[in-house]
Amino acid sequence: MVTAALPEASVVGVAALTEHASGRFDSAVADLDDGRRVVVRVATDDEGAAELGAQARALRALTSGVRGLLPMRAPVVHGRATLGGMPVLVTDLLKGYRVDAAQVPPGRGAAVSLGAAIAAVHALPESVARTEELPHRTPEHVRSEVSRLLDRVAASHHRVPVALLSRWSRALAADRLWRFEATLTLGGTTADAFLLEDVDGVPTVTGLLVWNGLGVGDPAVDLRWLSSAPDAADDVFDAYLAASARTPDATLRTRARLYAELEFAKWLVHGHDDGRDDVVDDAVALLQSLAETVVDDDLLAEDGFDVDDAIALLGRTPRTPAQETDTSMQTDAFDADDTAFFAEDAPAVTPVHQQDTLPLDLSDPDIADADRASEAALRRWAASE
Repeated sequence: MVTAALPEASVVGVAALTEHASGRFDSAVADLDDGRRVVVRVATDDEGAAELGAQARALRALTSGVRGLLPMRAPVVHGRATLGGMPVLVTDLLKGYRVDAAQVPPGRGAAVSLGAAIAAVHALPESVARTEELPHRTPEHVRSEVSRLLDRVAASHHRVPVALLSRWSRALAADRLWRFEATLTLGGTTADAFLLEDVDGVPTVTGLLVWNGLGVGDPAVDLRWLSSAPDAADDVFDAYLAASARTPDATLRTRARLYAELEFAKWLVHGHDDGRDDVVDDAVALLQSLAETVVDDDLLAEDGFDVDDAIALLGRTPRTPAQETDTSMQTDAFDADDTAFFAEDAPAVTPVHQQDTLPLDLSDPDIADADRASEAALRRWAASE
């Protein structure tokens, strides 16, 4: 796979790379004879192909000039190919460790750096999206998408609490909520999409792995994960505001909380569309629990932040496939245009036998045990405070 995407390179070592991508990719780390260490990803189904195609297009939109505006690194595409009709993407390997939202500690360090990193992406010019014809959603478009999602949920004939539908409908009807300035966004990033390293003993964002959702839209979508990080949410949000150069948005956090709640609704629709009774039952249970925990919370109140704790108490926010960030209006899980990047002059690949390479030592904590590395780094940071 690597030699087809990089015909001038020789592979001297390979090893599997686990990325918790829900089986959408087969991933490996490869050492090349020129000293480079690269990541190879192969889509395993149409959903993965669409996501990998969107990732490639987004990374191609990040020119050297655009990358120079960011405080962190983005993967660089070294090559592409196809294997069994599925796209193969080869990028450089970025160093660092990842932290789940619930494990982000409050205070200076990871929380502040995450907020500033998200603000930096939102500060990029919208022209970045135009170069690769990436998605462009106006406030009216975003509001319409939410409306269609609520219609889907209401028509699903599942046991969705009436209180939640009423809560979301009131938010949809509040005109002030939808008067926002569209920006370049990541389409709904998460804390574990970022890589951190200790810089002078302080956890700092140095890389961002996931770019497949890049496009113009509501900046609040990239802050919805704060509802899963109640301890650090205020510090992340304050750091985001401090680093943002845009006009203050009084309803930004309210929309972020709304989008976090709507992830449960999308999970229900996803299960319904796929005919997965287990997913539907799970979504219904989560929605009922959410309704119970936010019963006294007014989403539109100026100080209505209790929903962050409510979502955190549920233990998790469901994730539909990454490219289905809005299941309500995307009827096709796979769009051929998403993989068009791979169709142009992309060589076909035949499998390479593993014995042709030498084993690769993955003792580096950022590869072999990222979870343990991140926990250790955060423990060091907490102990120093």
